[in-house]
Amino acid sequence: MIKRRTKTIGVFSMSSMTDIIFLLLIFFMLTSTIVVPNAIKVNLPQGKERAHTQPMARITIQKDLTYYAQWGKEEVRQIDESEVAAFLAECSAKDAEMFVALYADEDIPYSEVVKVLNIANENKYKMVLATRPPKSN
Repeated sequence: MIKRRTKTIGVFSMSSMTDIIFLLLIFFMLTSTIVVPNAIKVNLPQGKERAHTQPMARITIQKDLTYYAQWGKEEVRQIDESEVAAFLAECSAKDAEMFVALYADEDIPYSEVVKVLNIANENKYKMVLATRPPKSN
């Protein structure tokens, strides 16, 4: 009868499994910060045509008159009404030929839209009003 010199141990090592889980966790944490969803819900008025270019900067006015600003793919930040002019100046300093899209909820008073448009007009900034795309037939 032949005996083995080493005994087999029936233990499962979890260290490699935890390494994989931590690598996946780090991967998902990094990739989730890269994706910038448009989390601000705004009910835009409907337009007849679709814009052909994407704006470099956005100002969003929600139904409760909360203002948000975003430059390029940077994170969306909440601003006060008084900070709109400073944000537009900052955008113009980054790129003088860029234009800003104004995303205004269709239920806000028209005077709020005019305030932002007046700031842009006084400082010669290019601004467009964002609308919903037309319904396809």
